[in-house]
Amino acid sequence: MNRRNFIHLFGCSCLSFGLSACGSAPITDRKQLKLIPESNLNAKAAQLYEKVKEKETLSDDTKTLDQIKEIGSKIEYSISEYFDRNNIPDPTVNFDWEYILIDKQKVKNAWCMPGGKIAVYTGLLDITKNEDGLAAVMGHEIAHAVAKHSVERASRGVLLNTGTAILDIATKGAVSNINKTTGMNAVGLLSQIGIMNPFNRKQESEADYLGLIFASLSGYDIRETIKVWERMKEAKKGKEPPEFMSTHPSSTNRINNITNWINEIIIKYPPLV
Repeated sequence: MNRRNFIHLFGCSCLSFGLSACGSAPITDRKQLKLIPESNLNAKAAQLYEKVKEKETLSDDTKTLDQIKEIGSKIEYSISEYFDRNNIPDPTVNFDWEYILIDKQKVKNAWCMPGGKIAVYTGLLDITKNEDGLAAVMGHEIAHAVAKHSVERASRGVLLNTGTAILDIATKGAVSNINKTTGMNAVGLLSQIGIMNPFNRKQESEADYLGLIFASLSGYDIRETIKVWERMKEAKKGKEPPEFMSTHPSSTNRINNITNWINEIIIKYPPLV
């Protein structure tokens, strides 16, 4: 089989497979590519979560951990209740929720793995300040898992790597030659800046939007979210990279977007708890 026929047949099969692996993000209905089974990522995330618990120093601040679990429990309930009331399949039905507080004062972060495995770092508490602020951040992180963003990123990574390989074949090794000449993965870098970073920023904005909805459904004052990101911006002290180089929107754009969404979300998604 010659190169042209190979690329044509491979491209058609990828397109067919891609079409069968399409889905939509909950609530926003943004079209998604899902080539990787969610169950695989959930299982790997659970294993990694156990390793994190073994490696990191967990905080003995039981009061704060209980608050985190309480917020998480309300968000868990409100998400399932919202989808049930709207006769939509619950995207968290297979989640095995768990919460830890990691004792790292310098780390102002939180995350949620696929399947509902959540960690909050003690350094973040200086930014969140109160229950509403903490719910805002947790809602955002949980939104990533609910919207299956990890599945999407993994799927796009597979597609991008496959596309690069096909391009290398089609150009008789030109891609490999560029990388050898420059001493770096130049094509990969351009793909990161031109494709993956904008896509990741889109996911971050979607998580901001969904996180506001989940926090509002759970009875929290989402107006505090603006103050949280203002405090986060101040903590960064102007050290943010240019947005096109980042996987996240700039703090300014993020604050502007949230400000524009808040009133609509408060009205459209009142508390369910």
